[in-house]
Amino acid sequence: MSKAPSDVTVLSPSNFDAIVKDANKHVLVEFYAPWCGHCKHLAPIWEKLASAFKNEPNVVIANVDADKHKDIGGKYGVSGFPTLKFFGKDSKAEGKTYSGQRELADLVKYVNAEAGTKRTVDGRLDDTAGRVNSLDDLAKQFVEASKDKRDQLLKSAESAISSLTGSESERAQFYVKYMKAIASKGKDFITSEKDRLSKLVDGGSLAAGKSDEFVIRRNILSQF
Repeated sequence: MSKAPSDVTVLSPSNFDAIVKDANKHVLVEFYAPWCGHCKHLAPIWEKLASAFKNEPNVVIANVDADKHKDIGGKYGVSGFPTLKFFGKDSKAEGKTYSGQRELADLVKYVNAEAGTKRTVDGRLDDTAGRVNSLDDLAKQFVEASKDKRDQLLKSAESAISSLTGSESERAQFYVKYMKAIASKGKDFITSEKDRLSKLVDGGSLAAGKSDEFVIRRNILSQF
């Protein structure tokens, strides 16, 4: 029987530094021993954790057999198994030892807090992903505003977005897009578009990247 594919990155002396020391990556490493009972219990949870973050390009969920590769474990002060260490972009030297609960929800929450991601236990984006607080406020005002006030709010949104960069700026463009759609199609657009996006997201047939995009769009539209 073939082994199921895994999203866990397996580390060894040949690739440990290249992956863990990558300045662009947040890496959570399990130092384990094959004979360790607690490690065996953690194994399926670790697989689910890796799957939850597989679409985050800057997050790596990894493990290393620190019983076989004792030099690696010794270098990072590993004296028991499993030992979990987070090597964030700003903590590459020694890593941060994780001492919290080892259930999936706890580990997902920890990685999100350290890496600035917004994943749920099933790997989807949560309902805050893609949102910008200042633009949320403008969106809430926009729906019931007069035409003149809407024009002002639209300009304010465009000005706020101009100060953003990268993917945050790209995602925030949906605030403006939805303001214009509501202005031309009316408030019913909000309900119909949310329903359409929900059907696409919940249908389960979308590629991961497209699913993330539609969740973000739904999150933003929900602020109107």
